[in-house]
Amino acid sequence: MPEGLGTRLRQARQERGLSLRSLASALGVSASLVSQVEMGKTQPSVATLYAMANHLGVSLDGLVGRDTHADLLVINGPSPSGGAVQRGSDNPAIEMENGVRWERLASESGGPADPILVTYEPGGSSSIEGKLMRHVGIEYAYILEGELVLQLEFDTITVSAGDSLCFDSERPHMYSNQGSVRARGIWFVAGRQNEQAQLPALRPSSAAGTPAAAVEVLRSR
Repeated sequence: MPEGLGTRLRQARQERGLSLRSLASALGVSASLVSQVEMGKTQPSVATLYAMANHLGVSLDGLVGRDTHADLLVINGPSPSGGAVQRGSDNPAIEMENGVRWERLASESGGPADPILVTYEPGGSSSIEGKLMRHVGIEYAYILEGELVLQLEFDTITVSAGDSLCFDSERPHMYSNQGSVRARGIWFVAGRQNEQAQLPALRPSSAAGTPAAAVEVLRSR
């Protein structure tokens, strides 16, 4: 995980007046898991991290520690691109449970979509607990290499290099790499920023078991 990820999640929780137990109850996970993530002692799954970030109103920029008010850096001085280049070696990254990696690609702060380069190592899954997730936004993806199994509601679909995806992220879904080679793709999730912009700075905890945020983690049917 990037340095300070757990600290940023803990600060966001405290700013919203949420206890460990109330956040854990809203997300359907244990208070121990939330505590371990905040302390940097364990890596969250994609589903858990998405749920925590959206419930707390933390952007992807906030998760990777990027200054959301800063423009893209000028690389090696002035350039024809106007400084709109982000080198691959500079991609902020989040290492998650079970060999899943997110790399934040170049983007404008407050832009219409979160661009992410996603890697699933063999056996990797967005939730090893077999849970589906759903969240605000429209999910677009293009598979660069390998194969992923997408469980979308009641359908199970294998997608390979060259295939692309588009669906409403409110539909319960989960990704897994059931092959022997890594799978990589580029994801754009549009619409999450609009939802987060409408969140108040401080939110009371929701009723037990009822997430106030846009993400809801569902048990697989």
